[in-house]
Formats: sequence, C-alpha cells, structure tokens
Amino acid sequence: SFAYFTVKDRLPQILTKVIDTLHRHKNEFFEEHGEKGVEAEKRAISFLSKLRNELQTDKPVTPLEDELPDAALWNQYLDYQRNLLNGNGEPSWFQSPWLFVECYMYRRIHSALAQNPPIGSFDVFKEGKTQNFFESQEAIIALCTYFQELLKNIKDLDEKQLRGELFKLLQVSLWGNKCDLSFSAGEESSQKSSPLQCLEDMVPYILVNDMEKLWSLLINAKKRNTDKCTVRVDIILDNAGFELVSDLVLTDFLLSTKLADEVHFHGKSIPWYVSDTTKNDFNWTIKQLQSANHMWMSRCGINWEGNLKKGVWVYQDHMFWTLPHIYSSMAEVAPDLYADLQKSNLLLFKGDLNYRKLTGDRKWEYTVPFHQALNKFHPAPLCSLRTLKSDTQVGLKPGQGEQIQASEPEWMISGKYGIVQFDATA
Repeated sequence: SFAYFTVKDRLPQILTKVIDTLHRHKNEFFEEHGEKGVEAEKRAISFLSKLRNELQTDKPVTPLEDELPDAALWNQYLDYQRNLLNGNGEPSWFQSPWLFVECYMYRRIHSALAQNPPIGSFDVFKEGKTQNFFESQEAIIALCTYFQELLKNIKDLDEKQLRGELFKLLQVSLWGNKCDLSFSAGEESSQKSSPLQCLEDMVPYILVNDMEKLWSLLINAKKRNTDKCTVRVDIILDNAGFELVSDLVLTDFLLSTKLADEVHFHGKSIPWYVSDTTKNDFNWTIKQLQSANHMWMSRCGINWEGNLKKGVWVYQDHMFWTLPHIYSSMAEVAPDLYADLQKSNLLLFKGDLNYRKLTGDRKWEYTVPFHQALNKFHPAPLCSLRTLKSDTQVGLKPGQGEQIQASEPEWMISGKYGIVQFDATA
C-alpha cells in the first residue's frame, strides 16, 4: 500500500534529514548557548536515531514521556489503539493506522527537541520552508502583482466578474497545495512559474468542483448581512511558502470584496509534516513580504500586517490540529475548538492531511457521499481544497475513479488531481 511505502521509505528519510539538520547547526547552537547547546544537540540526535531505529524495526509505539500539555491525550489515544487489538500484541509502526504513526513521528520529533533545552524551540523544518518561499519568488511576485492590480478596480466589478476572480484565486490556492515538502520527503517542491497562466488547462483535473456552491454561500451571506452580524470565514492552513501566500491573497480578496468581514487562520502549534504553517512561519512570511524590494509584494505585506492589527485577521493554533484524532472526534476531544468553528460561516480546509482527517482516512468507495464520510463532523459549512496525495477520495461520480485508475494507476498520490469539495451543514 501507499501507506506502507510512506512508513517504510519516506518517514525514515525525513528523520535522516532532521538528524542531518541538527548536525549542521551544531556551530550555531554552540555560538548561541555554548557547551550546553552542543550537549542538547547530541541528546536530541540520540533520541531521533533511536526513534528511526524503532520505526525501521517495527517496534511497538511507546507512550510519550515528556510533560507537554498534549502528552496525556496522546497516551490515551495509544491506549485506544491498544484496546482495538483485543490483547493481540502491541500497536507497532507497521501494524497501526498510517495516520496515527505518521502524526506520532512528528510529535516525537518535537519531543526530542522540547526535552532538550536550550534548543527546545528550534524548528528543524524551518530551512526547507524558507527555501520553498525564496524559490517561489517569481510566482509570489506574479500573484501579488495580479492581486494589487485587481484591487485598483475591485469596486467596479459586477457580480459575474467578482465570481470569476473568486474562482481564479480559489484555484491558485488549490494548486498552491502541490508545494508539499513531506510528500517529497523534504526535497524541493516550490512554485517556479506564474500560477495564473495555466489555470484554464488545469480545470479538467479538478475531479469535484463545488466552486459554484462556495460562491452562492458567500454572495448570499453578503446580501443577507446587516451591520449587526459579521461574515466569518475560517481557513485551516496547510503548507508555508507559496501555498500560504496564495491563501493570504484569497482571504484578502474576500475582505476587500466584503464577501467576508473577518478571517480566522488555524495553523500548527508545533513544527509538523515538514512544511506545515506555524505561527512563526505565518509572521515571518508577512514580514518577508513587507520588507521585499518589490512594490506589490511589500504592499501586500503592509496591508496584511494591518489586517492583523485591526483584528479582521486572527491567527489561532489549537493543539487539536497536531493530535492524531480524526475530525469527527473533535466535538468530544476539543469541544472549545468545535464551538469556535460553529461561529463561522465557512470553513476552508487546505490540503491532504486535513482531508484524511475529515474523512477518517478510510479506504472508502469513491462514490460515498462526502457528507457521510465526514461522520457527523458538521460545525459549519465546509470545503476541502486539496490536491490528491494519498489514497482516500469520496464524492466522485459513478465510474469516475475507475476510469482514471485504468490509465493512471498513481492518480491518487501524484498531486496531479485536485478537488474543491463542499458540504453544507446538516
């Protein structure tokens, strides 16, 4: 299975890169923290080498030993996995759900650093995320320029033009999701060309296209909107780098056209899945744009900093997003987050991992309705913007999946196909 390939090959590659990254920063740790920094680096590497060995030799998954706030929830989840086995052995790396062991590996990487101050806050994936941002420079400039030119005439757009621009920026945000470093085991995956040039050519690769439903939800909310109630859109972020910039442009468009009054961004509270967005990445990206020597990039950065200051953009990072739980258990595990999401008019879930957690990461029949696969997770109307990088997909037309499978056996994991899949609340 693709899951087996991921755990056997890709996860050890990622761990090897993390160990290498720590080795390469040894001098920096010494300069900042003296001998203590070097000792901490050695201990963290020894933790991670042990982890890699456990993974490669299919050892049992062990409880977390750190004192971090989410450790108890993780260990309860491990107990839950153990109970599923009915006494037939322990959950191990190759005998457990893929989603669980993959999330668990990233949590153990975090633990290796967190337990070894003074390097506890070092982000082992930061270099790759920074590189992705700089290698995507041309695409970022093209997108910022397009958007700032659009803003000049935004007040003059009629409804049809507004809809057309929304669809364009939704697609840029969708295909921006190709830039995923965990998928390429940390190899370069930046957006090199202008993302707007090839949108028309990409439309046939959107297997489920619910952009019309999104448009009608947003335009109706805008028309109903009185001074008293605000339209809130939430975006559950995926990758830093170009994808994040495409998400920021999309959400600025929603504000500028009054399709939304406030946007809540949900990122990760710890470094996660190689390229996922943390608070540091979010702030760093806006600062980079602000200080860019390109007029439209820096205009974007300045405006976005202003959105945060005014409170029309809000960044949040609940620890639930870095737990192994699927989203149908959110109401029980993180009732505060679920209640917050219920206040939203629309939830946009970016990327593959979010889709796996939305649908329970099961091997569904392709035609199972999305609403059913969500398994009672309906805090608010929601939409998944995702390029396919794992073998879970629902809501297709009869025969659609089989037809592609016949000519492209790798269609579910190549990142070539995408979905804009909407579900109204129950």
